[in-house]
Amino acid sequence: MSALGAAALYLHHPADSHSGGVSFLGTQLPAQVAAMARLLGDLDRSVFRKLLKLVVSSLRGEDCREAVQRLGASSKLTELQLGTLLAGTHTLLQQALRLPPTNLKPEAFRNQLQELGIPQDLVGDLASVVFGGQRPLLDSLAQQQGDWLPHLADFRWRVDVAISTSALARSMQPSILMQLRLSDGSAHRFEVPMTKFQELRYSVALVLKEMADLKKRCEHKLQD
Repeated sequence: MSALGAAALYLHHPADSHSGGVSFLGTQLPAQVAAMARLLGDLDRSVFRKLLKLVVSSLRGEDCREAVQRLGASSKLTELQLGTLLAGTHTLLQQALRLPPTNLKPEAFRNQLQELGIPQDLVGDLASVVFGGQRPLLDSLAQQQGDWLPHLADFRWRVDVAISTSALARSMQPSILMQLRLSDGSAHRFEVPMTKFQELRYSVALVLKEMADLKKRCEHKLQD
């Protein structure tokens, strides 16, 4: 697999921190970030900074395929190493940029990267992206890219009762007919039995509650 192929999923498109807060990377360290961190110790600093510029350009929506190929040809990295570094750096920055600066402080960010074994000088380079002058532009572009995805524009439903079926002369089983219309104009229609609707209602309510509880815990720990 080429370096571009290994990183394509990230270029387009640890558990609790020892410092006392929840890592901005989530409760489970992404495998690509862990693999990336292991390669940074012996990596030439000029190569990393070129690589970091490519990842930032990718986050800004630029096509970096030719630049990635040039970097791979000029550096001593194997295709797998380059792909691992690109994927891990992109994931790390993407996760950090998802949190507003009020929730992720520069000191906590630096401490968590050092706990991953990332050299201090490279920690400074990464922090300059997350907390530097490019942050407003990256936030704006991320918002615009999110708006490209179709969203729910209209939702309609009705209750229908099957009086009889091919197997039963008298059924009287209610069901819910639903229609979803998305912002791109597409429509989706389906039928949901009452038993499944109750399961869906309960599951959605449970997930929403767990998400709200998790968000509160993360915000409190990141602010500490």
